[in-house]
Amino acid sequence: LTVFPLSLCPSLCCQCGVPIPPNPANMCVGCLRAQVDITEGIPKQGTVHFCKQCERYLQPPGTWIQCALESRELLALCLKKIKASLSKVRLIDAGFIWTEPHSKRLKLKLTVQKEVINGAVLQQVFVVEYIVQSQMCEDCHRIEAKDFWKAVVQVRQKTVHKKTFYYLEQLILKHRLHQNTLRIKEIHDGLDFYYSSKQHAQKMVDFLQCTVPSRSKSSQRLISHDIHSNVYNYKSTFSVEIVPICKDNVVCLPPKLAQSLGNMSQICVCIRVTSTIHLIDPRTLQIAEIDGNTYWRHPFNSLFHPKQLEEFIIMDINRVHEKKKGAGAGARSNKHTLAEAWVRKTSELDTDHQYFCCTHLGHILNPGDLVLGFDLANCNLNDEFANKMNPQHIPDVVLIKKSYDRSKRQRRRNWKLKELERDREGTDTDDERQYQDFLEDLEEDETIRKNVNIYRNADIPVESDTDDDGAPRISLAEMLEELHISQDATGGEGAEMLT
Repeated sequence: LTVFPLSLCPSLCCQCGVPIPPNPANMCVGCLRAQVDITEGIPKQGTVHFCKQCERYLQPPGTWIQCALESRELLALCLKKIKASLSKVRLIDAGFIWTEPHSKRLKLKLTVQKEVINGAVLQQVFVVEYIVQSQMCEDCHRIEAKDFWKAVVQVRQKTVHKKTFYYLEQLILKHRLHQNTLRIKEIHDGLDFYYSSKQHAQKMVDFLQCTVPSRSKSSQRLISHDIHSNVYNYKSTFSVEIVPICKDNVVCLPPKLAQSLGNMSQICVCIRVTSTIHLIDPRTLQIAEIDGNTYWRHPFNSLFHPKQLEEFIIMDINRVHEKKKGAGAGARSNKHTLAEAWVRKTSELDTDHQYFCCTHLGHILNPGDLVLGFDLANCNLNDEFANKMNPQHIPDVVLIKKSYDRSKRQRRRNWKLKELERDREGTDTDDERQYQDFLEDLEEDETIRKNVNIYRNADIPVESDTDDDGAPRISLAEMLEELHISQDATGGEGAEMLT
């Protein structure tokens, strides 16, 4: 005779009489579920709003969030819709049941527990189905309307060449600051960025002030006023003016500014424009940086138009290895080499007229090379500072950059840049030439390339270096592969798929 403890003795269900292990309800699971439904009051169907344009889901009351299918974010969004109903039960597990991505249905498999008769805990599994309804969000409404904006950033630069704008465009693309814009409009001397909120516009202004030397001012206009709720509706305008100096410009500094920069020569060349203006003295290789605040206190202009560049040929060149520093002189450039050169205009090869000049391009120039520069000896300088200078301190020629065969450089350029999608008022015939100048500057200046995303152009094969004419080129190591990400409808991080 075997004696069992009382807790292990089987008992009979009070409803159907089936032997069951003892439990507080004294009922089998089938009869208990027939008597009690712990999912009562929990909705089995719901609705989720989805914007097709930006692919975001509505999180009530008015927030739109980005969620991938089968993701944790989407699971949390669906559970929030039945959160109040789940307060009476204990949620054990939740996961998605696979549905066809184009079926506009989301199915959740939920496992819940609840204490029922006499303290017995009942666990139940059920499915909640959500219907995905299309609804355009407010941001997409504004984008479609195009004229519905609350803030605009007007970026202007009073120059003919657009090198600074091309550089600024690449920085905006790299830092993805164009995502919140409703519309980008290009006009003859700048760009207009339209935004749905003042905060996004202010973020763009702050970025511009940290990226290029500029100054800004803001204004706002009252659109409407609700006297009952005391709500004002404004349209804000931010005006950003970039300094009118571009790369390869020859400038004449004010005497006080030149003295404060280490007794620098007033005639300088702009070698780069980043958050500051980078200048170099072609006579001494002395360099200086001028920020936006300093420029607006001591403004100066470019002496020449880019179309006034003339082509010279190097007749003779002598590199100067040691140059005595003047009193109070500042730092010198280590990337350039000082040289004395005799040059002749290619348009005056039938004459014997030569020009003597000092140049900062001694590291790349050799006799017979072609170089672009400005002729100061045979021009009328209409500048208040240059007209007051001693003529002996004004050089005859200022060399800017070495000249290469442009058609050959374009043909073998196996890289490309992305561009902002913008509305153009009118395309200038000179824009393409200016854009090619900017691409050549990227090839020649490694410092600027570090701030720009350069993508490999698979349509142009990689050439060997046997036919190299010495023109600067960008290596494959500096290029990025252009990615085309096509995310699967069931991709993304999320709960394990249930089938």
